[in-house]
Amino acid sequence: MYQRILIATDGSELSGKAVDYGIALAKRLDVPVTAVTVTESWSVLELGRMARQGNQNPITQFEEMATAAATNILEKVKQTANSQGVTCDVVHVQDQHPAEGIIAAAKDKGCDLIVMASHGRRGIDRVLLGSQANEVLTHSKVPALIVR
Repeated sequence: MYQRILIATDGSELSGKAVDYGIALAKRLDVPVTAVTVTESWSVLELGRMARQGNQNPITQFEEMATAAATNILEKVKQTANSQGVTCDVVHVQDQHPAEGIIAAAKDKGCDLIVMASHGRRGIDRVLLGSQANEVLTHSKVPALIVR
């Protein structure tokens, strides 16, 4: 069936459900997982706010904060997987749109299933913010399992 499962997470409570589901599935199938989190490029608005707060190098600070957050998120997934007896490697994709980073990580790591959460936005929020899960479903050649 599946040989390697990619679990996408942003560290939210809802993505935690996808993490738990993906790890449980991997354990049942006796396959390894790769956990991925994606951080987008810095935004001019965010850097402007940081500069107004007196930060001398807001780009460096943003990148350090993003890396620290990603490391924290991924380490929790790895610990959870290891506690369940599931082999887990982690990937932090930087400076990329989340759906694109998830799809690229699945391809790069040879994953044959993507497990991720849908935040379930509706109406104008979905139109304005888009849906990473929908983009992955639309553009990925790798099957995706969406957890709610």
